[in-house]
Amino acid sequence: METQRILITGGAGFLGINLVRYLLQKGQKVVSLDIAPFDYPDVQDRIQIVQGDIRNPQDVEKAMENVQLAVHAAAALPLYKPADIFSTDIDGTRIVLETARRKGLGRVIHISSTAVYGIPDHHPLLESDERHGVGPYGEAKVEAERICEAFRQQGMCIPILRPKSFIGPERLGVFAMLYEWASEGRHFPILGKGDNRYQYLDVEDLCEAIWLCATKPDEVVNDTFNIGAEVFGTPKTDFQAVLDAAGFGKRIISIPERPAIFALRVLETLHLSPLYKWIYETVGKESFVSIEKAKQKLGFRPRYSNVDALLRNYRWYLENRNKLKQSAGVSHRVPWAQGALRLAKLFF
Repeated sequence: METQRILITGGAGFLGINLVRYLLQKGQKVVSLDIAPFDYPDVQDRIQIVQGDIRNPQDVEKAMENVQLAVHAAAALPLYKPADIFSTDIDGTRIVLETARRKGLGRVIHISSTAVYGIPDHHPLLESDERHGVGPYGEAKVEAERICEAFRQQGMCIPILRPKSFIGPERLGVFAMLYEWASEGRHFPILGKGDNRYQYLDVEDLCEAIWLCATKPDEVVNDTFNIGAEVFGTPKTDFQAVLDAAGFGKRIISIPERPAIFALRVLETLHLSPLYKWIYETVGKESFVSIEKAKQKLGFRPRYSNVDALLRNYRWYLENRNKLKQSAGVSHRVPWAQGALRLAKLFF
């Protein structure tokens, strides 16, 4: 692909920074639009940075000047307030697409989520399956896809990617709990037996899928694709690989699912736990999507297994934990406040 100026909404986030670095390696020019500061010294002088809000048409307009393609990755994650989730993920998506259409962008790649499938009753999940958003985040992601489909019908090329939970360098969020407990030589609890197949995704493989959607013809990419690891195991096997890498001989500990979910519901209601319904209601169940469509149409070939991705992320955590911000937040780039779950470490 010839050099283009590519806008990444959410460029300062976990996916954003990985995609910025990926596109720079591909010789592309990059613009980042994010409400958060872009604080990556290794690349911040090599891209155009617009600090702004996708809910503000003027900010989006500024960021799209002289842009040929956009990757819409900005979103308010599940720990945000419902009003912010709906306004960012729905209204923000509409503003991004309206601006792109007005400016004549050839293509907008929309990063959705497998959260649109809700709590599934079968596997593997296919792109044609019904959408059932759980909670504000899932509901907003479903509505954002509908907006994309409406703009498609008006002639725009809008590839929609539905990635599984993706991990890799710079990812913290809920995974920081696993890495912290592992590095401190503790056992790690999982809900139920932990023998359910559960698929993740390495962020580098997601960047590759985005690149394929940026470079293939309209008639190939103007569609919806599941993206996930091809090789994956269970929470018990995959998380155990992190504990083994930590070297303390600790084990994954199964805890009864029903009482644990009840306790987590109470803690969530009291704002004493960072775990929300979609996490604790699905972690003990099968969760994987078919990636055959992406393989066949896009030529997508994921390089990393679940274990590869977790260990890549864990090594990054060990190398950077002394530099991580002490204050927890609600994005994937910072550790989530563990609340009452921090006390649970005493028992493991």
